[in-house]
Amino acid sequence: MEGATSAVDQIQPPTFGNLVTVLSIDGGGIRGIIPAVLLEFLESQLQALDGENARIADYFDVIAGTSTGGLVTAMLTAPNEKNRPIFAAKDIKDFYIEHSPKIFPQSSGLLGSAKKTLKAVLGPRYNGKYLHNIIRQTLGETRLHQTLTNAVIPTFDIKLLQPTIFSTYELKSNPSLDALLSDICIATSAAPTYLPAYYFENKDSQENVREFNLIDGGVAANNPTLVALSEVTREIFAGNPDFFPTKPMDYGKFLVISLGTGSHKKELKYDAKAAGKWGILGWLVNGGSTPLVDVFTQASVDMVDIHISVVFQALHSESKYLRIEDDKLTGNVSSVDIATKKNLEDLVKTGEALLKKPVSRVNLETGIFQSLGNEGSNEEALTRFAKLLSEERKLRESQSPNPKSSTSN
Repeated sequence: MEGATSAVDQIQPPTFGNLVTVLSIDGGGIRGIIPAVLLEFLESQLQALDGENARIADYFDVIAGTSTGGLVTAMLTAPNEKNRPIFAAKDIKDFYIEHSPKIFPQSSGLLGSAKKTLKAVLGPRYNGKYLHNIIRQTLGETRLHQTLTNAVIPTFDIKLLQPTIFSTYELKSNPSLDALLSDICIATSAAPTYLPAYYFENKDSQENVREFNLIDGGVAANNPTLVALSEVTREIFAGNPDFFPTKPMDYGKFLVISLGTGSHKKELKYDAKAAGKWGILGWLVNGGSTPLVDVFTQASVDMVDIHISVVFQALHSESKYLRIEDDKLTGNVSSVDIATKKNLEDLVKTGEALLKKPVSRVNLETGIFQSLGNEGSNEEALTRFAKLLSEERKLRESQSPNPKSSTSN
């Protein structure tokens, strides 16, 4: 962790520019290392353009994240004592490498595997104590309203049986959502069968108490891109002057970067003949995987990406939507919790290799990612997007009646 040596003011509102900028980060446990590698590269490109103090939060109107992506969102947007992000993007993967083995302690051998399976049947595989402690230590007393740009973090309330979206946009109308970022991150990471559900209470300014009974936001939105776009659209519809003259559903003005944590579609061997014989146990534990969790998280990811791809293609705005995902993970790197030193290092290598792969887009018929030969590599695409983000920030500064300090100061 390191703070910048000089203050940089928050991004000017979209009304002074041409675009509404959105960053979204999927859930995926230890696979959060993959988007961390991608974000490190993106931030390095922004620094090459605007100075070493540039940070991801300086360029996006909203950053959304689910589960592990929610934790990354908080790390990118929570302020330190200098009112700068507590983490530079380059430090996030090191955080995962250092703490993941203690969050997901490993048991070796056949006995260890049997113990892991039994835990998944009888209760959560992990007690979550270390995760809760390190998140509280990292985020301290910071609340949602203090984030350096707008943040959107989905969770799911199992008592109400509906999503609870912690969004800075919602705080004026629903102040009870202004919870500690630590509580929000613990809640959105509470993946069923892996970590325990999370209960906490929060008071608003009138001392009204609201209780939350939450689990992983991946139940509702493992890919939170559409949630972020919906939050912005709601603000536009409500007449928020920050977005004038953008109109609701004017996706042509959105610049969206959506980062996946990888999937293993090719490796899974589920089929209807086998699944037709499963009971509760079969859906919860099967060959070291949790089919039910795999199904609902992957379905959420794909449906969102397909929807947004269709919309941006229909508006001829494909160049402003970048989805980076590797749907061909195999072996341990496809796991959300195998936190061995080797596997964590392999996840870093997976992220680095993904930068070199060609830009891909989901095939609307097969659901499989296909490379686009004319758009270069993901690395080249992120470099192009960094330039667009830098230009947008500078445009807003030049057109604002109250210009703020530059990232190069």
